[in-house]
Amino acid sequence: MNRTAFASALLLVTAGLAVPPSAASAAPAAPPDSSFQKVTLNDFPGEPMSLAVLPDLRVLHTSRTGEVRIHDPRTGLNTLAADIPVYEHDEEGLQGVAIDPNFAQNKWVYLYYSPPMDTPVDDPATPGVNEGDAPETGTEADWQRFKGALRLSRFKLDGMKLNLASEQQIIDVPTDRGICCHVGGQIDFDSKGNLYLSTGDDTNPFASDGYIPIDERADRHPAYDAQRTSANTNDLRGKLLRIKVKAGGGYTVPAGNLFKAGTAQTRPEIYAMGLRNAFRFAVDRRTDNVYVGDYSPDASSPNPERGPAGHGRWMLVDKPANYGWPYCVTPTIAYRDYDFATGESGAKFNCKRPVNDSPHNTGKRVLPPVEQPEVWYAAAPSAEFPQLGTGGISPMGGPAYDYDGTSTSRTRWPAYYDGVPLFYEWSRDYIKEFRLDEDGDVTDIRPVAPSLVVDNPMDMEFGPDGALYVLEYGDGYFAENPDAQLSRIDFVRGNRTPIPKISGTPTVGQAPLTVAFSSAGTTDPDGDKLSYAWDFNADGSVDSTAPNASWTFPENGSYMPTLKVTDRTGRSASASLPLVVGPTAPIVEFVTPEAGQPFQFGQTVAYEVKVTDDLPVDCSRVKVTYVLGHDEHGHPLSTSTGCSGTIPTFLDGGHSGADNLTAVFVAEYTDAPTDPGVPPQSASATVVLDPTPVAGLAG
Repeated sequence: MNRTAFASALLLVTAGLAVPPSAASAAPAAPPDSSFQKVTLNDFPGEPMSLAVLPDLRVLHTSRTGEVRIHDPRTGLNTLAADIPVYEHDEEGLQGVAIDPNFAQNKWVYLYYSPPMDTPVDDPATPGVNEGDAPETGTEADWQRFKGALRLSRFKLDGMKLNLASEQQIIDVPTDRGICCHVGGQIDFDSKGNLYLSTGDDTNPFASDGYIPIDERADRHPAYDAQRTSANTNDLRGKLLRIKVKAGGGYTVPAGNLFKAGTAQTRPEIYAMGLRNAFRFAVDRRTDNVYVGDYSPDASSPNPERGPAGHGRWMLVDKPANYGWPYCVTPTIAYRDYDFATGESGAKFNCKRPVNDSPHNTGKRVLPPVEQPEVWYAAAPSAEFPQLGTGGISPMGGPAYDYDGTSTSRTRWPAYYDGVPLFYEWSRDYIKEFRLDEDGDVTDIRPVAPSLVVDNPMDMEFGPDGALYVLEYGDGYFAENPDAQLSRIDFVRGNRTPIPKISGTPTVGQAPLTVAFSSAGTTDPDGDKLSYAWDFNADGSVDSTAPNASWTFPENGSYMPTLKVTDRTGRSASASLPLVVGPTAPIVEFVTPEAGQPFQFGQTVAYEVKVTDDLPVDCSRVKVTYVLGHDEHGHPLSTSTGCSGTIPTFLDGGHSGADNLTAVFVAEYTDAPTDPGVPPQSASATVVLDPTPVAGLAG
């Protein structure tokens, strides 16, 4: 923000006068919602994480459990391009995906993922002990076994398959495994070909009352101290990294990062530091500005002994900078030092000259001054940015639209959005446009197609066709949620895209299985006559052009019959129906715990899972994850294996100031069929426990 403007705004705020961004006088009215249409591309994206649109409009999208899928608009098919082996404890797994700026020639696809390594995992033979959880207290020897890494690699895309043998490793980011949270994982490039990677602070916030986790006690797991990462100039976590990928893998460091190469106690890869979890960002390649959303701590209200309430932030990063976590939200909003051994608060941190005195710090003691974010907001109404509303705090830095006046795409967005960065909120389910002045200050915030539903938007980018591609997580925790999807938001010129529906009967049985398929419910918004193209066996060829058709599947296996419908203008959309011929998918149920049972955080909860399957049940394949639910998001804190066991829910001081807390248990089972060609079948169940009001405190 321009310093003079910020100082003036600060004077008004401290005088009790709100200064919401004023409408930019030069900006015309936004297009009406009726000018946009949302088109579903994949209703079954797994647990969606990230997407990348290819030059030919195919769309890569990842699932945290390791799957890379690819949507082909020509056929409407969604194909599994790769299944990457990953470590999945807590939030780890497969994270970001991006394509090389020169992808059309070199076919490189970049992935940020957690390689399995030799990290301890839970042993189902010991239901009373979870060997996959790192101890919260102990010695360095106890924690050393859980040292791991998140890895950035690139792979060649050969047609519709990712060639895993072509992997070139680029950079490893060391992590502490077996304990939550924050991994980051977005990947993007600037106009010079530099690669940017966001990394989370890899710090457990659940014993800090919703304020800053800076626990320096010698016997406490270092993962409770964010000073070792975000505030450490010699650590890659809690950062925005900027590197240059070498031809054969690995990387060099471009000039102009925060610390010059060779500077003692620093990592030259760091472009911006002091970030908690910059989960989503985007680079505007016309300016090389980086639009970053940084996640908030969870305290719902300020505490004079600890510091401010949780704040989400949005930054326009156009130069190397320190954004202050865990010491400051902005240059004028500081946390207080806190001694976790004595429970006593110290002085406020100096945002002009932050000092990292943590025994876990391996970098410089005196840090760069804290940079002002362009937007900062809490759960309550914001005086500065009232257009952001209220609720959970999950800021996502979206892309800026690059309008191409020579494009003939019928779905491209209009020039109104040219150069305007988008901001999206995972908890609040919306997309906003940020209007900026010449100094990069936000002068206006406007909704983008507010009547269109975006359910926990996870990632988005504009494609070469000028349409906005969106990956939605849906409502739920660490699974493929019913409303998860990959979609495309078009700007409508003339006709709209048809809306296909597909059903089949029967959907279970042994081969040969004849299924009657129906397109009942398929509509066209303009009433156009539609043509139909069925692909029952995913070979890319049309098997039937009738509105309803039948098909016999001669062999057991997993199929994804797809219906593509096209209107008279050539606009088309597809729908698929997952179909397993042969073994029946398992049914997973919780015997215990049960929704509504008495519960308090800190209890150890016994669980029992019942699995019904047409194959022998192997309890070692049952995975139960404990998730701390907060509003509409959650943090997986522990994973246990077996049909029965116990999971400590951890007394959650870290969220004691937060509202709407729940304990979520997710049971998953994947069988091991022996029928050749039939992939394992999976199912899951979820139980949510609300803490029981304590007598005398209810109401």
